[in-house]
Amino acid sequence: MTVAGSLVTMAATGTPALASGHARDAETATEYVDVQLLSITDLHGYLQAPPASDAVITGAGGERFTVGGVPYLATHLNNLRAGRTNTLFFSQGDLFSGWAFPAESLADEPTIEALNRMGLDFSTAGNHEFDRTPGFLINHMERGRSYAGEGWTNSFPDSGGRIFHGADFRYYSANMLWGNSGKTVLPPVNVEWVRGRGGRRLPIGFIHLTVTGTDTGSTSFQTALRMTAELETANRCAAQLKAQGVNAIVLSMHDGAVAGSDFNSGSTPSGPAYDLALAVSSDIDAIVTGHWHCAFNMMVPDPSGKPRPFVEAGCHGQLINEINLRLDPVTGEVVRELTTSTNHPNTHDVPPDPELKETTDYWTGYADNRGATRIARQTASFTRALNKFGESTMGNLAADWALWAGSQPLDPFDTGNINPNEPAQLALIALAPRQGSCVIGGDLTLDASVQGAVSFRKAFTLVGYGNPIVTATVTGQCIHDTLEQQWKMNGTLLTYAPFAVSHNVRYTFDATGAAGDRVSPADVLIDGTPLDVKASYRIAVPAYTLIGADDYPALAKHTQPVRHTRDFESFIAYLQSQAVLTPAPLGRVTARNAAGLRAETGELLPVPPTASADTPRVASAGTDGGQGRC
Repeated sequence: MTVAGSLVTMAATGTPALASGHARDAETATEYVDVQLLSITDLHGYLQAPPASDAVITGAGGERFTVGGVPYLATHLNNLRAGRTNTLFFSQGDLFSGWAFPAESLADEPTIEALNRMGLDFSTAGNHEFDRTPGFLINHMERGRSYAGEGWTNSFPDSGGRIFHGADFRYYSANMLWGNSGKTVLPPVNVEWVRGRGGRRLPIGFIHLTVTGTDTGSTSFQTALRMTAELETANRCAAQLKAQGVNAIVLSMHDGAVAGSDFNSGSTPSGPAYDLALAVSSDIDAIVTGHWHCAFNMMVPDPSGKPRPFVEAGCHGQLINEINLRLDPVTGEVVRELTTSTNHPNTHDVPPDPELKETTDYWTGYADNRGATRIARQTASFTRALNKFGESTMGNLAADWALWAGSQPLDPFDTGNINPNEPAQLALIALAPRQGSCVIGGDLTLDASVQGAVSFRKAFTLVGYGNPIVTATVTGQCIHDTLEQQWKMNGTLLTYAPFAVSHNVRYTFDATGAAGDRVSPADVLIDGTPLDVKASYRIAVPAYTLIGADDYPALAKHTQPVRHTRDFESFIAYLQSQAVLTPAPLGRVTARNAAGLRAETGELLPVPPTASADTPRVASAGTDGGQGRC
């Protein structure tokens, strides 16, 4: 075999990537043990259908396919499994914690039921599996244990009338560790056994990697965790498996790459997973990736020059990857020359599986009924429209929510924090950040036809991109510097990216001051007391803002961070706690010398557009594991 031979790729849809010319006749090599590996990645709870932007994919020759939906996925899986003795179905992670309302609003329990019904065997943990702390993943999603709010926030009756019992499969990660003990949060590897001739059982080892940076990313921010490097971890696990007599090894990783636009071939590959694929141990026989929401199917050479599959199967139920391995019936080693790989589109030219259709229809109806539940009442509209000082009624509501959220006890399943939970003393919400996303997704408009009722679904879609509110200790100087960073020169133009401040904060800026010299600490009042630049305060902000993704870098000088409940969940709880919502008069932010000769409040940056139902709920600009992917 040569490197050139290892790069044989697709010629047409349905023709697999081949490790060599011999692989064309692999099905006739009956002296070997046939193993079928089926996998999906990054489903993100899209059970009925993907968002419209991902519902059509491109194959060979520009052919387009309409794809998505787990009822069709189940049918394709059944067809692919038919007649096969040794089949394993697994995932590269981010199966749940997505943005589809029926799944996300019901603690992602619908996704787990669908995966159980499709017979998922195991999964790598993606970054989004850690969005609600490891305790939630292990104790609720895997083990089905209820927690406070049973029946409202968790433990719903499934489509068969049974209360949620957890996953019938396990999650794995070799490089996610507890920071204090250094032990892995989840099992690092699993060994599956396949049947050979004469009843002989042969092992296949699976190594699992979570994208590095998950512990510090905005959605999965966890102070109790730390991570190890992907390459070193994979090599160590491969050596351990080999020493245990496991001679067939697959790397399943939640990190990805990009390799062209045809979902069933690969061209000009690049990205961290590709770099790893070229360097990781030659003992690994296939590399299956995710996280980047890309689709490719190709062979790449290992460090010794032998080909192995390097694949990614898109996202949101678009594709099923199939890798076929031939094992030596005695040693269990993979006969690499006979390996094939194909990305199958999850098309709609097959009948939907009736059991999965019933399941998805049930959860859609359940979520719709629950979404109509009234959780609060408003007396007037809250809008994002900014006055000349950068203040809005919707912004003030969000800041008050953040202060409340940062003063609540931690979730009962919280195992992601190591610092004491001290309540917030003030809160900031970026209303029109220079970069990235805004946590506010729209206006809370009064609907007089329902007497101002605010429904669960309306609140769910209004605030949040899956980030926890984080409280942290900062100095008064840090608060001052953060407020100063609202103004920035863009050439000769003074721009203004305002914060909303919580109800207990008032400040005045000098409209004639230069950028960086507009706010005096004496003019910043917290609970009526001037800001002390040498004192310490507990601040509450979305994790996205705390890690600097909004371009307020002063907040990087924080200590003792503590994550709280995710934004859209805690916002709903906040509205419930208030019962009646009335916009407070504006005036938390004022300007001195506003009528002066050289007065300039700054060019207000535009408020981000209202999020649509088709827009994935995710903060942008590199907040997911540091890769800028999902």
